[in-house]
Amino acid sequence: MDALETKFHKAMLDIYVRAKKEVNYNPTRFIQLVSNRGGLAAAKQLIRSDGGTSGFTTLYEHNRLDLTVEAHVIKPEYRDLFTDEEIEICRNRLADCNYSFD
Repeated sequence: MDALETKFHKAMLDIYVRAKKEVNYNPTRFIQLVSNRGGLAAAKQLIRSDGGTSGFTTLYEHNRLDLTVEAHVIKPEYRDLFTDEEIEICRNRLADCNYSFD
C-alpha cells in the first residue's frame, strides 16, 4: 500500500469513527468491508453499488453527506486513486442530493 492509499484508508476509518461519534450511526458493514478489503477496494466496491448504499442514505438523512465515501473520493488529493468514471459517479450521487461542493 503506497502513501496515498494509506492516507485514503485512514480517511475511510475516520468516516466510521466520526459517523459513530457525530451522528450516532454505527456503520458496521462499512467498517467490516474496510477492514477486510482495505479502504480503497472498499470504496471502489461501494461506488459500484447501484443506487448507492444504506450508509449513504443514513448520512443523507442526517445531513452529513460530508461523511460519505463519495465525498472523500471527489477530494482532489485522492484523484489519482480513482478513474474519471468513479469520480463522476460520486459527483452525480452527491449532486442528486444537493451536496454543496466546496
